[in-house]
Amino acid sequence: MTNFIVIFSLLLALAATSFAGESCTVCHVSVRLSGVHKGVPCLGCHISESATVANPGASAYGAIGCKACHKGHERIFDHAMAKRSGEKQFVSRSYAKVDAAFWEKNCTGCHLQSCTDCHGSGHNILKPLAVDCQRCHKGYFVGWDYAGRAPREDNNRYQRGAEIEGERFLKMLPDVHFSKGMECSACHSMQSLASGEKSSQKCRGCHKPDLKIVEHGIKAHMERLECYACHAAWGAQEYGTFYLRFRDGASKEDFDLKGEKNGEYLRSAYLKSQDAPMLGLNSRGKVSPIRPMFIAYYTDILTAKSGGDENRLLGAEWRTYMPHTIQRGTIACEGCHDSPRRFLLEAESARIFLPKKDGMVLESFWQQQGQKVVNGSFMPLDRYRKMNERTMAKKRAETKKWQNLLKNVETSSKP
Repeated sequence: MTNFIVIFSLLLALAATSFAGESCTVCHVSVRLSGVHKGVPCLGCHISESATVANPGASAYGAIGCKACHKGHERIFDHAMAKRSGEKQFVSRSYAKVDAAFWEKNCTGCHLQSCTDCHGSGHNILKPLAVDCQRCHKGYFVGWDYAGRAPREDNNRYQRGAEIEGERFLKMLPDVHFSKGMECSACHSMQSLASGEKSSQKCRGCHKPDLKIVEHGIKAHMERLECYACHAAWGAQEYGTFYLRFRDGASKEDFDLKGEKNGEYLRSAYLKSQDAPMLGLNSRGKVSPIRPMFIAYYTDILTAKSGGDENRLLGAEWRTYMPHTIQRGTIACEGCHDSPRRFLLEAESARIFLPKKDGMVLESFWQQQGQKVVNGSFMPLDRYRKMNERTMAKKRAETKKWQNLLKNVETSSKP
């Protein structure tokens, strides 16, 4: 009799909720909606009781439960954050030559698979904050730098200090926009990401250059440079990215490096730097920061022990990019002019690092020979020489710059 009463009660509840349009909560009693979707009915996202979509934001289902309201946003899965085509193409040009399964072993940890990867849990949808973006945009990739974080060296003795999302970092100067409380979405709208654009906002959309400022008053600066070529305070740079392949776990014990998840590889770098980024030309022909992505080396420990290749260079590629380390001030004139190293035109007499003598093929990381910019180009030598000509206009600008500097120093010294 007791069982009959329980079953009858459930049937009554089902009938009542079905009459109201849904019966989901009869079984899913613990589910509670919160956030911006608090008043949305279950089937508004999960489509149907008879053909329920468990994860309505999943790319595998074309974000079917989200796109009914957020039309067009499902196209984000057609672009970089989900497809990662740029990284895949690099691997095919480099590490895949020695290990066809390299991508699957090392690179599948962070790519967009569902709307909820960024927008919170399924029943508590939220607008993502910078901290949500940085769950993936961390380490050497743009995003961490916005909050003033740079990758540490890979050796275990440097794995100390603060840790976020399993990564330890160097504390650096954060971007001025981050310090003012701006979230990533202020410049990277959902509409722009769904359209495959890197951003929805450009620098001059908010900032009108003051031509009274010496650097802004130079026509060549305004026409031939990206704003962030001068206003990026620093950039994380990795010179010589090594992947060491192990056929047995015992050999790895000789290398005091931070472990990789797959167990077959260890990753290391010849040099990590956090100073002013190198400069080249982007696809628009404008001077832009560039960085290695990547100067890729490979060693199979087993074959190396038998006299095989060690530190095999598989690619030496750079990319133009925008460091998210913007400040109001800029470097001094000589930070670009008369600074050949920043344009990968380092003189032999100025070299400190000599990778070729370590069996690493390249004469220098800061020499253009043997390297390329995949989404732009290096600064041609003749253009670099031309920008360093001591014209009268340049001399006047430098004089005015120093006069302004001295004036500010004198003012700051007054009691």
